Amino acid sequence: MVSNYWELDVYKLAREGRQRIFKLSRYFPKEEMYSLADQIRRSSRSVCAQITEAWGRRLYRADFINKLNMAEGEARETQSWLETTVECEYLTKEVGGELFQLYNNVIGKLVTMENNPDGWLLQPNRSK
Repeated sequence: MVSNYWELDVYKLAREGRQRIFKLSRYFPKEEMYSLADQIRRSSRSVCAQITEAWGRRLYRADFINKLNMAEGEARETQSWLETTVECEYLTKEVGGELFQLYNNVIGKLVTMENNPDGWLLQPNRSK
């Protein structure tokens, strides 16, 4: 039983990706610090933020699914930036591929939650 968002496997994976991307992006060329490095950091951070927000909206099915979908979109954006970092040779194909696969796993878990939200939702307190 999961009580907090940070216990979710999907959050743990997204957090791992966020941390790895931050550490790796510190070594991007200076001219990329306010463009590519900033973009990939923002999207990877947003995956975690959207998962956290989804967790806080479990009382409302549509809101919960929407936030999970937003996290999925940010994960896919992160994959796009990863492709760019490999094309620009800021990351090796191996490292970029590992991170791309990590985000594939994040996306898979998010899609599963989006398609099966009922087990995650809170039940409103109906007592008066």
